[in-house]
Amino acid sequence: MTTLPILIVDDEKSVRQSLESILAGEGYSVRAVESAEAALKLLEEEDFLMVITDARLGGMSGYDLLKKIKTGWPDLPVIIITAYATPRLAAEAIKQGAFDYLPKPFAPEELLNLVERCAERQRLLQENIALRETTGEVYHLDQLVGNCPQIKRIRDLILTIAPTDARVLILGESGTGKELVAGIIHFLSKRRQGRYVRINCAAIPDTLLESELFGHEKGAFTGAIKKKIGRVEEAHKGTIFLDEIADMSRPLQAKLLRFLEDGSFTRVGGTEELKVDVRIIAATNKDIVKAIQEGSFREDLFHRLNVVQIVLPPLRERGEDILLLANHFLKSYAKALSKPIKGFTPEAQRKLLAHSWPGNVRELRNVVERAVILETTDMIRAESLPDFTVESRLRPNQKLDEEGGLEEALEKHERNLILSALERSGYNLTKAAMLLKITRHALRYRMQRLNILNPASSNDDEANQP
Repeated sequence: MTTLPILIVDDEKSVRQSLESILAGEGYSVRAVESAEAALKLLEEEDFLMVITDARLGGMSGYDLLKKIKTGWPDLPVIIITAYATPRLAAEAIKQGAFDYLPKPFAPEELLNLVERCAERQRLLQENIALRETTGEVYHLDQLVGNCPQIKRIRDLILTIAPTDARVLILGESGTGKELVAGIIHFLSKRRQGRYVRINCAAIPDTLLESELFGHEKGAFTGAIKKKIGRVEEAHKGTIFLDEIADMSRPLQAKLLRFLEDGSFTRVGGTEELKVDVRIIAATNKDIVKAIQEGSFREDLFHRLNVVQIVLPPLRERGEDILLLANHFLKSYAKALSKPIKGFTPEAQRKLLAHSWPGNVRELRNVVERAVILETTDMIRAESLPDFTVESRLRPNQKLDEEGGLEEALEKHERNLILSALERSGYNLTKAAMLLKITRHALRYRMQRLNILNPASSNDDEANQP
């Protein structure tokens, strides 16, 4: 609110200068014009905190200006100033929608008190608008459903970092709950009374994304008929969530990097440097390391965003959480659709656990909603679930080679798991076997069968054991 100027309308230059001096001395930004016609033209080009107008002007009167403002900008407050104050005129002005009526002569303190009350009213109205925007979208930690070790660790991490202003980078496949985690962090933070602004960087054309983020001045480009406040300004004292950050172009990444340094920026087509206080949470479903290696994402931006990193596991790696989430969604949809469904049959549970869930939690939620709609009994049966023929073909990195088969695919998967365990354990066979939950002897046998050589290492503390 404080970034918006006050518009003064008075046909006397000395009065305009006097009002501008009083208000500027209290930190308000001011624009002053000499006529109602000029004021209306300016209102079509810029946003203002309020309008202060003299009742008598050279052309259109202040009262006529009030009527036009209430028609075109109904939420914009107007203060009428006049040297010809009467109770009848004051009542008429208030009736027509004026915020208040100030008779001349007046002390500077009277004007400032009235402007302060008007500004406070506008601030409260904006807060109410922000609250309405988030109605039904308040996030809680218990919305992150799951009992697997990864989700428990993420919940603990959220509780630790939410009260801070640390930047957070959330990684994970599409549908794993990145937006949910970002929302929970905001609503558990000290910024929860501020705005939570979300931008999907992949959904906005790159030519418009900079304007969406930082705003633009009038005439900055074709179609920019008035000044526009950017989303970072809307998020002042709050949080901005940049989803699919890896889809942002490199030139815009450079501007975002500058913004992350101290919160300063300039609107598109502008020269004035502005500054805001926002917390940044970013997310992507892409392989960020691969994007950096390929040159599509700046490594310095990654390090700026990667103060705290949260990696959400795909649903296929969460075990019994699949059934826990399925029952969570079932309870919600059964209530919404007024259907007395109690749970899933054993066959339906097995079908849910057997699916690879390429769409992750989002896919599971849609599957449960469909099943609730179709089910005619008090339990979700297997036949009410999809056959997953199409979905099973979407699972990443699970396609069979054209000339290969099941055995070859299993062998490749087994090799990758063993190599990963060896790398994580520093090629210590005992520790690698523990990671794989098999015996050391079984690990050695599988390595020999797959022709995996273990380099001589002192880390293998049992190298001489059979």
